[in-house]
Amino acid sequence: MAEQKILICDDDFDITETTSIFLRNAGYKVFKCYNGKEALACLKKNHIDLVIMDIMMPGENGLTVVSRIRETSDIPIIFLSAKSEVYDKVTGLDTGADDYMTKPFAKEELISRIKAILKRSSMVETSTSKNQYEVGNLKLDYNAKTVTLNGKDVKLTPIEYKILAFFMKNTGKVLSSNDIYKEVWEDKEAYNIENTIAVHIRHIREKIEENTKDPKFIKVVWGIGYKMEAF
Repeated sequence: MAEQKILICDDDFDITETTSIFLRNAGYKVFKCYNGKEALACLKKNHIDLVIMDIMMPGENGLTVVSRIRETSDIPIIFLSAKSEVYDKVTGLDTGADDYMTKPFAKEELISRIKAILKRSSMVETSTSKNQYEVGNLKLDYNAKTVTLNGKDVKLTPIEYKILAFFMKNTGKVLSSNDIYKEVWEDKEAYNIENTIAVHIRHIREKIEENTKDPKFIKVVWGIGYKMEAF
């Protein structure tokens, strides 16, 4: 397996250096940047498998940089921030990050999250190439627009299908209600988005879950959104 490449961008020299050493010891090749401009330049010149991005930096902050990255790339991204409030986590995830860690963080936990995200990214790439997605005994064929559970057809409304497809394309990734709404309804205006999404997810659960009170496919991530479990 080729050496996986990680870009870490943080204006804190000590954090960048110590994290880089830890990542190298874990077997990754590391690219170090200290501001958003350097990070964007590095991404243009190199194939990077995952980005670790600080939010609070001079010049362009991490949120702005990630928004620019997301214009052309779906590369996995982990945000780092000294802030721990739910609002900041949601903002980071809404911008396009796959995960969020609050400083100070345990290096072992960072490695664990990196491995999980890279594994999910690999699974999604494989599934995308054949336009078929599988999560446990739940299967979705994007070309045929069909969903089966244990080999039996699942009847979904067009909106329910779009929501489920979005979850299965992003298995393991936390999705906010805004993420789901923007994907499914695109630029249409709406009120009370969270309740709208919650109702549709409840209907989907009624069709794919054995126990809607203890769902195994679509989980709630309290204060942030929802996640399709990978198993």
